[in-house]
Amino acid sequence: QAQLVESGGGSVQRGGSLRLSCAVSGRTLDQYSVAWFRQARGKEREGISCISSKGDFTKYVDSVKDRFTISRDISKNTVYLQMDKLEPEDAAVYYCAVDLWSGPRCFTTARSMDYWGKGTQVTVTS
Repeated sequence: QAQLVESGGGSVQRGGSLRLSCAVSGRTLDQYSVAWFRQARGKEREGISCISSKGDFTKYVDSVKDRFTISRDISKNTVYLQMDKLEPEDAAVYYCAVDLWSGPRCFTTARSMDYWGKGTQVTVTS
């Protein structure tokens, strides 16, 4: 079992930054990979980034590459998503999810995830 709690969402102006946190309990981070997803109103949930169980592999969807950075703090069992240069198109509910896959890579496919958080809202004003 794993419980995930996202925080750090809010409202920010275009070009601003936010840092989302995903606190995980029940398992230690080196046992699995973690991914971030987002779902804008009226759209499907989209996988945007992930970090492998060893923390040495990360992946980003093209729309956030060079603007978002995923990282983790093993001592806090927390994964972060630093979001810079935010655009109105980034507005969505952001979710973190655990994939019990512990191999060398990570995935951002929703059906691969085993546990989900409840999400945190990000609003970007123009």
